Amino acid sequence: MVAESSWTPPGMDPLLPSPVQELHDESLAARQVRVFLKRDDLIHPELPGNKWRKLKYNLAAAAASGQHTLLTFGGAYSNHIRAVAAAGRHLGFATIGVIRGEEHLPLNPTLAYTREQGMTLTYLDRTTYRAKGSPEVVDALRRRFGDFFLLPEGGSNAAAVRGAAELPAELTIPYDVICCACGTGGTLAGIAAGLPPGKRAIGFSALKGGGFLVDDVRRLQREYGHETTNWMIELDYHFGGFALRNAELDRFIRDFNKRHGIELERVYVAKMLYGVLDTVRRGKFTAGESIVAVVTGPPYSLAS
Repeated sequence: MVAESSWTPPGMDPLLPSPVQELHDESLAARQVRVFLKRDDLIHPELPGNKWRKLKYNLAAAAASGQHTLLTFGGAYSNHIRAVAAAGRHLGFATIGVIRGEEHLPLNPTLAYTREQGMTLTYLDRTTYRAKGSPEVVDALRRRFGDFFLLPEGGSNAAAVRGAAELPAELTIPYDVICCACGTGGTLAGIAAGLPPGKRAIGFSALKGGGFLVDDVRRLQREYGHETTNWMIELDYHFGGFALRNAELDRFIRDFNKRHGIELERVYVAKMLYGVLDTVRRGKFTAGESIVAVVTGPPYSLAS
């Protein structure tokens, strides 16, 4: 039996704690607010950022159970699918990716990468995919593929919350707020659960109509066993919806790279950082406050 609390995936060598760097920007200086980037995108080249944190204890549980196969769900550009495929190759798990929608050939770069890692890909029509967690769908997958360790879409469950909750303890700088992108709610749920007293967390929804995430974060914290009220979700920085963007966001990404030398992941990180800087400009933070913005992933894919 593997002790989860002490388990580290062998041979992975994550960069932890991940680096922190201050963002020097004229708009921040004008408001007397400091922003620090928590560079979780540098944790591991194949399991970066929140993917590492969310998968860590799930992989520990799979190893402890003696299971040899991981099955999970995601869209055609899912960085979670990509990370599970890489973890399986590193750790000796067979992996199955259940992809939303129809197969399109040739495979896009994300799915081609998963195939290179040895992942088996299968597809569910969108109606069936919406019921992916139902006993009927899961049982059908078990009849087809045999037994497997089930990872939810995006990897968000109590084990993922546990991994994300470790982030605040890595910070050695004074701060007031931690900000992160929000897609399934697991990272925000964990960060908020791990905050010391007096600190708060803000999630920036990458989804249009993301108000349902409030209930998802609460549910994930309940499943983890530590529900908090020290967080909120900003809903106005989705730029049209999941994986969508416009000219304004593209200009921001180009300008940010030019001024700070960091290429931003477009679906989550760029929207979150745009939102952080915009809310600072709008006076939603008090002069003297310090913000930690979590860079949850690198710019290697269109979506996550």
